Amino acid sequence: MNTSLRHKWVRVSDIDLHVVESGPENGPLIILLHGFPEFWYGWHKQIPELAEQGFRVWAPDMRGYAASGKDEHYRSSTLPQLAGDILGLMDAEGVKRAVWVGHDFGAAVTWYASWSFPERVRKAVILNVPHPAVMYSQVVRKPSQMLRSSYMLFFQLPGLPEWVLRRNRFRVLERALQKTSRPGTFGDGELARYREAWKEPGALKGMLNAYRALRLQEGRPRVGRISLPVLLMWGAKDAFLSRSLVRPSLEMCDNGTLVMMEEATHWIHHEEPMIVTEKIADFARD
Repeated sequence: MNTSLRHKWVRVSDIDLHVVESGPENGPLIILLHGFPEFWYGWHKQIPELAEQGFRVWAPDMRGYAASGKDEHYRSSTLPQLAGDILGLMDAEGVKRAVWVGHDFGAAVTWYASWSFPERVRKAVILNVPHPAVMYSQVVRKPSQMLRSSYMLFFQLPGLPEWVLRRNRFRVLERALQKTSRPGTFGDGELARYREAWKEPGALKGMLNAYRALRLQEGRPRVGRISLPVLLMWGAKDAFLSRSLVRPSLEMCDNGTLVMMEEATHWIHHEEPMIVTEKIADFARD
């Protein structure tokens, strides 16, 4: 079986998406969607294992990130547009349905697509991000979650976040990864790969555009109950998101399953790669 990594660029909408692919072309498709501040490489512990088990795996750089196309304006980075990019990728490859797996902002995109386009999402795997409506209500009602999420407001400012994040060779981003994960999770080699991605022209602005696009959302997010099967995996020691978000998120799913990892953080797929990979594979096979 060919489990090597294949890099390609696919034209979707108005940009070219960089996609890393592995596994047999006739295998069941799993799409891995990263979050901030990662890129496709965030899934490097999952891709070969899933491919070895017979799945066709796509791990795109999301719009604005790393080697994918960039936009000048944040209006092109709304959840509908980001989900539309993945649908465009599926259309370009002639794929009707897939298992979508998302972490961080990639999970927000997966939630949205699962509600808006259930005919294109066979199953959804969510890592450490609540249902958007639950997130909205908790931020509004709970000062503790509002404080944890305050970085999202900072990221919406014009210009200043890019300057802060770029200083001292992206030291703020590096420290954010290291201080909110278990010791040793992000080593020197991995951080070097991330720095190269962050250095891509326009990448920092592109990465932040999805946060700035949140200001276009008026009131409660337009994401309702999810009818398709959902697997929610959660690291209990998440520095950004309270575990109190978990149960209400499951209650927004007609067919939801929870895997709670008490010693994991927000970076669950890095810290518990074998468990996460096996849970994805088992769920995708059912």
